[in-house]
Amino acid sequence: RCCFVVDPWSCGKRVSGLPISNMPKVKTKPRSRQQRQETKGPGPGIRFNTGLGQHILKNPLIVNSIVEKAALRPTDVVLEVGPGTGNMTVKMLEKVKKVIACELDVKLVGELQKRVQGTPLASKLEIKIGDVLKSDLPFFDACVANLPYQISSPFVFKLLLHRPFFRCAVLMFQREFALRLVARPGSPQYCRLSVNTQLLARVDHLMKIGRNNFKPPPKVESSVVRIEPKNPPPPINFQEWDGLLRIVFVRKNKTLSAVFNSNAVKRLLEQNYRIHCSQNNLVNFSKFLSGRG
Repeated sequence: RCCFVVDPWSCGKRVSGLPISNMPKVKTKPRSRQQRQETKGPGPGIRFNTGLGQHILKNPLIVNSIVEKAALRPTDVVLEVGPGTGNMTVKMLEKVKKVIACELDVKLVGELQKRVQGTPLASKLEIKIGDVLKSDLPFFDACVANLPYQISSPFVFKLLLHRPFFRCAVLMFQREFALRLVARPGSPQYCRLSVNTQLLARVDHLMKIGRNNFKPPPKVESSVVRIEPKNPPPPINFQEWDGLLRIVFVRKNKTLSAVFNSNAVKRLLEQNYRIHCSQNNLVNFSKFLSGRG
């Protein structure tokens, strides 16, 4: 047995009655490249930072459609990443028990708080400030989000490896990324991302979203995808499996024989086999290394 071990992908306070957690403030002086990427938003002094993937979905028909396709229940706890100014958050708060909104930008947190402050919805909203990739995910039944596109891949696999299992996720992605998620064997988009996602979940493409439905408009088209994790998951060591796929897909036009005969892959196999033998108290691996086993 060969082990393909490769690294996988990649103090609270209360404000306005809503639980939040701290994050560092963003400096505004001197003017930086990040500030030059900012676009003025609807509120006074609010600017959207496209460098952080802030493209607010402004079309209410699409917002309603996404929420409907999530099939939310009154007892659900919903995780939302990148709520922005709360266009989709408010719609979900009207339907579910609780929404946990994860936001990196404290300025947008203030806008979100204004949307619900003084209303019955405020008690159903919990805000977490910070990088969702560096935090443990809370318990939730469904995840619905207009996701910042630069965290798409690591967040998808953080989501799929999360326990306990959630029911479904309805997520907005860049069109190209979404097509790779649902790609079938033999198609040009089929890749390691396709294999791993479809191994762990059922994935369906729901709808295409044009760039003019966002403020500010992104440079790419978008798609909405529904992800339902397989429960129980396949009985594999995911770290080893992903390590194998990294080798297989490193050169898509090469045969597997050519890939596994490269010196770099042979060295990796030898190193991992030594680790496997050491961890399992197997000391006689000279035959394998000499090519006679």
